[in-house]
Amino acid sequence: MSSRRKFLQTSSLIGIAMSIKPQSIFSIPSTILGHGDFTYRVDEKWGMLDPSKFPVNNCHEMVMDRKKRMILLTDEPKNNVIIYDQSGKYLDSWTLNLPAAHGLTLVDEGDAEYLWIVDNGGRVLKTTLGGQIVTEIASPQQEGIYSEGMRYVPTETAVAPNGDLYIADGYGSQYFLHYDSAGNFTRKFGGDGHEDQQFKTAHGITVDQRRGKEPTLICTSRGHNSFKRFTLDGKYIETIFLPGAFVCRPVIDGDELYAGVCWSRLKYLEQMDNSGFVTILNAENKVVSNPGGTAPTYIDGELQLMVQNTPVFKHCHDVCIDQDKNIYVCQWNAGKSYPIKLIRV
Repeated sequence: MSSRRKFLQTSSLIGIAMSIKPQSIFSIPSTILGHGDFTYRVDEKWGMLDPSKFPVNNCHEMVMDRKKRMILLTDEPKNNVIIYDQSGKYLDSWTLNLPAAHGLTLVDEGDAEYLWIVDNGGRVLKTTLGGQIVTEIASPQQEGIYSEGMRYVPTETAVAPNGDLYIADGYGSQYFLHYDSAGNFTRKFGGDGHEDQQFKTAHGITVDQRRGKEPTLICTSRGHNSFKRFTLDGKYIETIFLPGAFVCRPVIDGDELYAGVCWSRLKYLEQMDNSGFVTILNAENKVVSNPGGTAPTYIDGELQLMVQNTPVFKHCHDVCIDQDKNIYVCQWNAGKSYPIKLIRV
C-alpha cells in the first residue's frame, strides 16, 4: 500500500481515537514519561532565566557543541542565541537581531564548529559559535532558482558528509534546495503536493548515517505526519508514516531518531492546540517511545494513531540529546517558556 493511501485511510485511526478518553489528554502530569527502554523524569525548572534580562519568544531549536554546551536558538531579537551548561546555568548570549530565527544546525569542520541559522524572513547564515557571520546563502528568487511569485520561507538546513548544504523551504514553496560545498546551487526536489516525493510543510531535514549505511536524507512532511527518505541527489526512497504526529525536524543520536511533535490529532488533519509530545524511533524506524504521548502500538505491522497523553508539553518544536541520552525539549507557542529537560531513567 502506498504511503499516500495509508495517510488517507483514516477510518481505523478514527476508531482508535474514539476509544481514547478525552480526560486522559488533560490529566495531571506524571513524573515519568515515555515507554519501554526510553523513559524520562521531567525537570521543568531547567534553564529558567530572568525574562527581563534574557527573554525568549519561541525556543525553536537547540544543539550541543564539543564542550557539551547547550546552544538555544530563539526568535527574540534581544538574544537570538542563549548558551547554557548542562545544569541549566546561563553561560552566554548573543544576537543577529533576527525577528524570525527558526532553524539551527551545528557542523564540525575539524578546525572549528559553526552554526547554520535560518530565519523565516529568508536569511540562511553560517556563523561562528560566537555569532560572527561567515557566509550567507542568497535567496532562490535572487539567483533565478525560483520563478516569479514563488514563496521562499526557509526553516532548516542540513550538511552532508562532503560539505554539501540542504535548505528546507518548509513554510514557502515546499522544496529542498541542494548546494555544493562551495555554495553553488545544484538542484531542488520536493514541492507542494500529496505524491510520495512531495511535501506539506517541509519543515526539517537531517542526514542519516546510522549503522554505517550510505548517507541518505530524512525530510519532514509535517502535514502528512511523515518523514520521507531521499538520496543525497534528491531521489525519493520511502515514507515513514507517523499517524497523528505533526513532527518537526528529525534529530539522530546513535541508533535512534528523535523528533518534537508540534501537534497531535484525533481527527483527520485536525490539529489540537497544546497537544505536543516527543517521539523516538529505533534503527528500523519503528516508534519505541512517545514521552508525553500514547504508547506506540503496531497492529499487523501498521503503526496506530498517536496523540498526547500527558500534558507536560504544548507544542514541541525540537529536541537535543546529550551524551547521557537526556532530552532537551524546545517549544513553540508555549507562553515564552524556556526548554524542558527530560532526564533518562
